[in-house]
Amino acid sequence: MRTTRTRAAVAATAAVAALLTAAGSAVADSATPSPSTTAKAPTGDGARALCKRLPKIDARIDRALQRLNGPVTELGSIARLQKRVDNADAKGDTAVATYLKDRLTFRQSLVPTLTKRSTDLDAVRTWCGTQHFGAGKKGAGKDGSGKDSTGTSAS
Repeated sequence: MRTTRTRAAVAATAAVAALLTAAGSAVADSATPSPSTTAKAPTGDGARALCKRLPKIDARIDRALQRLNGPVTELGSIARLQKRVDNADAKGDTAVATYLKDRLTFRQSLVPTLTKRSTDLDAVRTWCGTQHFGAGKKGAGKDGSGKDSTGTSAS
């Protein structure tokens, strides 16, 4: 009698497993998302948003360039890092000097990169002005001064 129950349990388990496998594949086949639930593809290239963010991007690049080209007393400046390298060399700390020289090399490479981005941003600003996206004025950030990098009015 015991073998009959075991065989019946095994048969029942196999039947349930077969049903669950069939049901699982049927659910997986019908689980393709309908067109209304998929995300919409972008309709534009983000130009309007870029033109809107242009003043903030320009201000951020200008701040970074001012900091990099700042005096020895300014945190983050190339001159300050060069002074730290000189101090490490004078002390004979070769490991520290090597580390700081690598940082200095990277920091110096940022200047031409940021300058190029600023130049490219000027071209984008001109393009935005022709598209009537409201590119904003150079330097018209949170302070609303409306002055460009030379200190003259951008109007």
